[in-house]
Amino acid sequence: MIDTHAHAGHMLTKGLGSEAEDWMSVTGRIYATATDPEFWAAEAALSAAERIKCGTTTAALLFGGGPDIMRSETSEAAEAHLASVAAMGVREVLAVGPNRPGQEHVYRQYTPTSHSDIVVDPDRQIDVATALVDAWAGRDERLQVVFSLPVFDEQELRDETVYRIACKVRDRARERECLLVQDGHRDGSIAANDVRLGLFDERSLLAHCIDLTEADRAVLKRTGAKVAHNPSALMSVYGRCPAPELMADGVTVSLGTDAAAPDRPFDMFRNLFQAHRYHARHFADDAVLPPLQLLEMATIEGARALMMEHELGSLEAGKRADILLVNMRQPHLWPPHDPVQRLARFANGADVDTTIVGGRILMRGRRLVGQDEGAILDRALRAFELAMARAGLSERR
Repeated sequence: MIDTHAHAGHMLTKGLGSEAEDWMSVTGRIYATATDPEFWAAEAALSAAERIKCGTTTAALLFGGGPDIMRSETSEAAEAHLASVAAMGVREVLAVGPNRPGQEHVYRQYTPTSHSDIVVDPDRQIDVATALVDAWAGRDERLQVVFSLPVFDEQELRDETVYRIACKVRDRARERECLLVQDGHRDGSIAANDVRLGLFDERSLLAHCIDLTEADRAVLKRTGAKVAHNPSALMSVYGRCPAPELMADGVTVSLGTDAAAPDRPFDMFRNLFQAHRYHARHFADDAVLPPLQLLEMATIEGARALMMEHELGSLEAGKRADILLVNMRQPHLWPPHDPVQRLARFANGADVDTTIVGGRILMRGRRLVGQDEGAILDRALRAFELAMARAGLSERR
């Protein structure tokens, strides 16, 4: 399973706030004022553990997000995250980049005995992201760092600072021939960025892509940009990603969980089922997105979206040995007929028995191999409680 859109940090903000706007506010407060490298390391281990237990061998994560809080003012938080993920053994593409320019972001940095506040500079964030991309190029075959860039609409792109920042990220990504990831395209933004920036090519990965115009769809078809469809996300409540129509146009459409907050897990099987119902309801046609096509969106199409189809996404000689074994001998997966339909329509992440990444067994018999799950949970709880206290959201001091 390949999850092409999720977020680092969100594992420790699940369920906070009574609705989406509350969650955005609380998450922004925590990310900006209450986290340290240990928060990002503990959260990364928890995130990787859930992915292993759901059978997700590869995931693409934005480093931060939600209310546009990217912790890329220095490299320490991202390095802590990457070290934890490396220790857990999963495969990951981490997208790092600047906040949206035009508003002041103040982040709090902690030492063992004190803290200080700094104003975050998008140019500095781009330099930090560039250093991370370069430092991790070839360091670990399971991990890579790529660039992220906020989604700007037509009006924002008229601002010269926005234009300069976008060009800077675009050019650095192209110089290094790495992915450029964006979160939240909708309703004309793809066409606007194409006209103003010439932003997209086959290494562009665009999440959500709801309520697209005909011009948006034409740009996707012409440039080879890829789409990460997130049927469980809030964006899919606010508008519709025309995934079946895009695939009919020849556009690569993969699946993402947008995990893990405010209200969704890393369970890719859940997204297989939800993607089918989402589009079948729209067309009033149960034949839309048949089981095999759904499974391809979560495997080989995900690999294509990440420009890794020659290494991942299918079981073939010469590819990486990323494999999951599903326990099909269970009441909800019985009788043993049409395994593809059972996987796409009936299975869930808890049915995964064994997860293997690069030939290394990370879980067997639903138990993590070489990792103490209880210790991961305890570490994450300590980081969560400390962040909540620092943000003034609990009684702890």
